[in-house]
Amino acid sequence: MTTSHPTDDFTLRFTATPRGARLARRLATHRLHAWGHHYGSETNDAVALVVAELAANSVTHGAVRGRGALLRLSRERDGLIRVEVSDTRGERLPAPAVPDATAVAGRGLMIVEALAEDWGVRPRAGAPGKTVWACLRPSGAPG
Repeated sequence: MTTSHPTDDFTLRFTATPRGARLARRLATHRLHAWGHHYGSETNDAVALVVAELAANSVTHGAVRGRGALLRLSRERDGLIRVEVSDTRGERLPAPAVPDATAVAGRGLMIVEALAEDWGVRPRAGAPGKTVWACLRPSGAPG
């Protein structure tokens, strides 16, 4: 039997707009602060960057008119913080690539890869689309 404290999960539906993505990032940092990873801490900043990138990608590449996106944060039993962003465009999968040095875009998933212990994409459960996820180890947590 698995038990969890009700605050171990945070879910937010947000509009698939730049404003919605900003809201997702801001509320993620608020939740991390409530979990004890205070604003400006290494963990809060890392999660904020990952949420910002995944949410921005979702609204830029995964938006379908009239449909929103979903952010889910959870504290896992192994101490990791899991970030998931779901959208309704399952056919548009992220393709991590190393951009050329002069590119002005395309580095976001490199940031996610650098900050996360692991990340990936899977079909969205119970709905059309995909979920891009990343797991981060809080600073100071045993690895």
